[in-house]
Amino acid sequence: MAAGENVQAVDLAQLPVPQLNQLRAQFEEEEQMLTQSLAQLKGVQSRFIESQESVLKLSKKETGKDILVPLTSSMYVPGQLANTDKVLIDIGTGYHVKMTIDEAKGYFTRITEYITKKMEVVQKNLIEKEKSTDCDSALIPLL
Repeated sequence: MAAGENVQAVDLAQLPVPQLNQLRAQFEEEEQMLTQSLAQLKGVQSRFIESQESVLKLSKKETGKDILVPLTSSMYVPGQLANTDKVLIDIGTGYHVKMTIDEAKGYFTRITEYITKKMEVVQKNLIEKEKSTDCDSALIPLL
């Protein structure tokens, strides 16, 4: 909302039933969208945590050790570790950055914390939306 915009409270008991039904449908749609956003953020968070664990495991490996390199989610080729001091990190939209193991750990820690904060915001909004939906739903049988 723009600064200085007047916001007025609406007494839900004064609204006609069709408007209440429309309002409830809108609340439910927003609630569903927030639930989907939260699920997507949880998925992204788990992938970053998994990547961080992989970097930690890699830092304990020796150069020249035989490994399987994933080409796809179901196809691997044999390879050897050439360098365990630096890793190539996908930072999104097709961009990759070469980092040391410590830099990669820091990156994954920061991005995981950022996603966790965003999840908390979405969760808070979801709880408020659920309260609004419950309040609206409770009024309809009374009318």
